[in-house]
Amino acid sequence: MKFVLFPTLKGYKSEYFAKDAFAGLIIAAMTIPISMGYAEISGLTAVYGLYGSILPLVLFAMFSTSKQFIFGVDAAPAAIIGSSLVPLGIVAGSEEALKMVPVIAFLTGAWLLLFYVMKAGRVVSFISTPVMGGFISGIAVTIILMQVPKILGSKAAHGELFELMYAIFKALQSVNPVSVALGVGTLVIILVSKKLFPKFPMAIFVMAAGALLTYFFHIDDYGVALLASVEPGLPRIALPDFASVDVVSCLGTSITVAVVIMAETLLAENNFAFKNGYKLDDNAEIFACATGNIAASLTGCCSVNGSVSRTAMGEQFGGRTQMMSIVAAVLLTVLLVSGTGFIGYLPVPVLTAIVITALMSVVEHHLAVRLFKVSRSEFWIFMAAFMSVLVLGTIYGVVIGIVLSFAEVVLSASKPPRAFLGVIPGHGNFYDLKRNHNAKPIENVIIYKFSGNLFFANVNALQDDIENALKEDTKCVVLHAGGISSIDITAADRLEMLYASLKERGIKFYMTEHIAAVNDQLRKFGFVSLIEEGFVKRTITLALRDAGYEKPYKLVGMDDVEALRMGYIELKTQEEEALEEYSWAFGEFAPMQIKKDVGRIIENISESDISDVVDGKASLDTVFNHAHIWSGIGMVDEDELLRRLEMHVSELAKRLHNNEITIAELLEDRRNEIAGYLETVNPQAAKKLYEHQDKLDEMLRRENPEGYERLVRFRDEIKKKNNKNI
Repeated sequence: MKFVLFPTLKGYKSEYFAKDAFAGLIIAAMTIPISMGYAEISGLTAVYGLYGSILPLVLFAMFSTSKQFIFGVDAAPAAIIGSSLVPLGIVAGSEEALKMVPVIAFLTGAWLLLFYVMKAGRVVSFISTPVMGGFISGIAVTIILMQVPKILGSKAAHGELFELMYAIFKALQSVNPVSVALGVGTLVIILVSKKLFPKFPMAIFVMAAGALLTYFFHIDDYGVALLASVEPGLPRIALPDFASVDVVSCLGTSITVAVVIMAETLLAENNFAFKNGYKLDDNAEIFACATGNIAASLTGCCSVNGSVSRTAMGEQFGGRTQMMSIVAAVLLTVLLVSGTGFIGYLPVPVLTAIVITALMSVVEHHLAVRLFKVSRSEFWIFMAAFMSVLVLGTIYGVVIGIVLSFAEVVLSASKPPRAFLGVIPGHGNFYDLKRNHNAKPIENVIIYKFSGNLFFANVNALQDDIENALKEDTKCVVLHAGGISSIDITAADRLEMLYASLKERGIKFYMTEHIAAVNDQLRKFGFVSLIEEGFVKRTITLALRDAGYEKPYKLVGMDDVEALRMGYIELKTQEEEALEEYSWAFGEFAPMQIKKDVGRIIENISESDISDVVDGKASLDTVFNHAHIWSGIGMVDEDELLRRLEMHVSELAKRLHNNEITIAELLEDRRNEIAGYLETVNPQAAKKLYEHQDKLDEMLRRENPEGYERLVRFRDEIKKKNNKNI
């Protein structure tokens, strides 16, 4: 991959800076309480949250293609790391924790680098909008529930839904009224201001108001929690101490964290990118996450992740590029160097309420309502993804989300659009009988359209639809397969069984309108005989013609008098003739199939066919009928078949008891008839025919030089004979 540093700043305009800088200020302010709180959850002391919010932000901005996503210390990695310390008997904030957590962060970065090399970012393309929306909403609600106890005057909760609900229940038993008043008041003020003054930075205003309340009224005396004081100074940059920790146990935790970071960050980033109309390079995002985590480990911090809450806040205040991250990192650096005294005055309930309001805008309730109205199945998929994150956690949520996405694809594909088609007299196409009241079915014919790839999960629907539509007088079934671009072996087996079943009942069955690749798949599955018997036809019209139905078709419930009275007159029009049907049906094996048909003709022609010689010429239709060749032959195909027969003129003459010149003339006349017809109705097709003839002559010359010389000799004699007659 060719790296472009700070890709979102390419072509940066000066008018962007005011909003980016202001959004960066808000993000820096939000980062203080969030990062410090999550650092403590991960097992570190609070100050490491600030240390991990400078260098990782800059490195992420350096490589990320997301214009607005913000990186930093966040809930999911912190919770996983913190919970992994408990079974090892490591106390949060202890010397052992301060050594082990950075090692996990470094190894997390290493795993992410491996994911980058593996191009694992493509996994996001398999996640549908309902799954992505449910996943992001689940994360947002989880973090909100984590924050609720802080509003009530207790410490932040962690874990999944049931642990969070229990923590809230415990917090309700010792509610601090002043803390609740500050938190709820802040929530109300911000939510109302969003409606009345959407562009006013109310979050900064209430944060400053909270600090002033502490300074002048000492609200901490009433039991209101304040952020921990931080000693001024920047972190020391150093490699983690691998020698003093159990690296093996760190590996297990780190790969879990890496998977969560990759999935959560990519899903959330793509969600914001989609909403704001820009594209991401998912693999570049994995690399940016890797460098950010390695940088965090060098400052002694825990693993870092994309932050939904801070990104939502940046979006709310109009940030346009990663300049927001750079500004936030600079401001946090200044804060650590000279302004840490301010941190100790910030009331936790106020900051928590600000975080909650940002997260509320992330919950995709509008998407849920929309899905409920238009697609109940997708709504339940949204809810399943939402609840899986909420109840089981991010890791299981990722797995379940991917499974749900694939399940959604299978469920959707198992019920593709289907329709039975008929004819509107006077029109050349075929129309859905349900949606066009003027359309009438053709007598004794079922035309069935299946719009979707055919595979094990939906072939039953096709089979049942056709079987249920059969009537006592049905003579022909045509499958319009224009929407089928692939077919699996289960579906191919079922089609063969359906074909055989209908054939046994005297009903012709055709598959039409599909791309040639489907024929290739049928051949690979071993159904060559099905193609040779004429099961596939390029168009519905050709299938009907092969079954003996010509325009104007006889329509159900409408006699000729009624059709005339209603103005439903359909004139016979010259159909566009098929050209290279063998190439379409047999692909690369088309020449081999034509050779096989030539062999059949020669083998099946017998002395009894002498009765078909009239005025020195035999009927070519009789010749072809004796060969039992594929009925879908096109005009270019027929020309090649005739040319290859000319290479066997001597043998044909012996079998028909006729002279070689007569047989050669018969074949040549038919070839001239084809060329003349195409020149009249389709000059482009005639040009294609002549090009094909030149290539074929060259190939025959190489394959059988002696036979080709005899062919040229016969041609010359025919020309001499024709010149004499003139």
